[in-house]
Amino acid sequence: MGESLRFEVLGPVRARRGDVEVELGSPQQRAVLAILLLRAGTSVSPDQLIDAVWGGAAPRAAIGMIRSYVSRLRHVLDPGAIESVGGGYAIRSPDLDLTDFRRQLGVARQARDGADAAIALRAALGLWHGTPLSGVSGDYAEAERVRLAQQRLTAIEDLAAADIESGRHVEAAAELAEVIAEHPLRERPRELLMLAFYRSGRQADALAVFEEVRRLLADELGLYPGPDLREMQRRILASDPGLGGPTVKSVHNPTQLPPDISDFVGRAEPLSGIAAALVPATPGTVPVVGVDGLAGVGKTTLAVRVGHAVAADFPDGQLFVDLGAAAEPVAELLRGIGMRSLPESLGERVALWRTLTTGRRLLVVLDDARDAEQVRPLLPGAGGSAVVITARQRLFGLAHVHWRTLGGLGDDESIALLERLVGVGRVRAELAEVRDLVRHAAGLPQVLAAIGARIASRPAWRITDVLRRLGRPEPGSPVFPPECVAMEAPYESALARLSPAQARTFRLLSVPDGPDISVNAASAVLDLPAGDTAALLDSLVDVHLLESGGPDRYYYHEPLRMFARGRALTDDGPEASQAALTRLVRFYSAEERRLQRS
Repeated sequence: MGESLRFEVLGPVRARRGDVEVELGSPQQRAVLAILLLRAGTSVSPDQLIDAVWGGAAPRAAIGMIRSYVSRLRHVLDPGAIESVGGGYAIRSPDLDLTDFRRQLGVARQARDGADAAIALRAALGLWHGTPLSGVSGDYAEAERVRLAQQRLTAIEDLAAADIESGRHVEAAAELAEVIAEHPLRERPRELLMLAFYRSGRQADALAVFEEVRRLLADELGLYPGPDLREMQRRILASDPGLGGPTVKSVHNPTQLPPDISDFVGRAEPLSGIAAALVPATPGTVPVVGVDGLAGVGKTTLAVRVGHAVAADFPDGQLFVDLGAAAEPVAELLRGIGMRSLPESLGERVALWRTLTTGRRLLVVLDDARDAEQVRPLLPGAGGSAVVITARQRLFGLAHVHWRTLGGLGDDESIALLERLVGVGRVRAELAEVRDLVRHAAGLPQVLAAIGARIASRPAWRITDVLRRLGRPEPGSPVFPPECVAMEAPYESALARLSPAQARTFRLLSVPDGPDISVNAASAVLDLPAGDTAALLDSLVDVHLLESGGPDRYYYHEPLRMFARGRALTDDGPEASQAALTRLVRFYSAEERRLQRS
């Protein structure tokens, strides 16, 4: 037995046999099939088909053309698909998307609760694939399109009502926002949106919906809102307990911030500065604060600490997205505020995200951002939210971002961190040596944490022992200590993001000793023109792998120099390192001779 036929009218008129679409011929031939499907089980006379296909402009040979269309349809479908009944034609019990749509609507009406009704209604609406009867012209088809579109609109409203009943206010608001945009004068979506906002604790937004539709109806039609809308406004103003109440906490108020760390020390100035910058300077704007700095310097830890400190100012929730790992960050954000069913296109998701966040007081933390294009679609709608971005370098192309560069901890903060990790007594007993250790660590938190963990694991060690053991193992060493892995993991990830030319620059410039290096000396080390060298050095400063020590001078933090030198020996080899040193010696010799001549 061949595969059964499946017909569709909730979009383009189609017939499928299994996964293969059947070619249905001309628009008039499709129109004949569509009419028979819409009148499923009922005989349709040739005159009725003529009137439906052509109206009052039927050609003289219309009756013959109808017979020809039916014959061709029988040929491409099944011989028995279209029956001849009482001088007319009929399709008995077709497998039709419209039939399934109506069946699911019946299931929704019989559902025990809002959640079950919503499942059936989503299944019903999922059968739609565009404008119904697409590709079929004529007055009859147009009238049917209007009727079917009305049924779909009612189903969307019923779905929103079911979502509200089952506590899914965010989904309901999203569905209703789309309906209102297409049908601004329709009152039921406004009434439901007021209820969705009210049950989400957004009483002011609910009342604003009423004011908007009141003005619109007055301007467009000279009318006042109907009794249902007015009753909803009255009940909201009276805080009617039957509405559910704005004091009920929404189940979609996310709290996604990672836990704060107990060993956090210092950073008092950036903490207070970022918290202050998250307060909008102008009502209705979205404050955005960016924190850039070296990988592992503590940007994420700081953002999380700020988030917990200001959480009470953002009662609608706190969202956190790791942009370095998120495959679809917009989808993550939408799911974070409760959306389960998402639009397919990115543009629609971005629009929905901004619609649902407008007027809400959310804190959004976007961690490890790569560029402005990645961040721009993730900014929420205006009117209450704020954003914290962390990035390894400043993102150009984002307007009105308050950037702060995060460096290492100060000496006293570094000592305080070591006291927490290894104990006050051990630190105070060798304070001079601890200060030397802190200078070697350059205040970098992940370096201090790794060293502190190693000291804590060796109660018998003195700080002088630690200073003697500091340093990266030589290539080929039989053991690579775990604290070195912990220290260097952020640098490895930063190195992986560099271009080959940047990575070579970062490695080879670490080979010479000295507190800093000039652009001309660096160009000799790299064997590159001075202009290219300056551009490479500045690009490494942008990602905080090098530091600028003044005009034309650059230097490494000591932990980064040790890491880069080890990678130079591993990746470039001893010969390349020796050649770099040879070029540098020749450069200094030439400079010395030039100065002597002058």
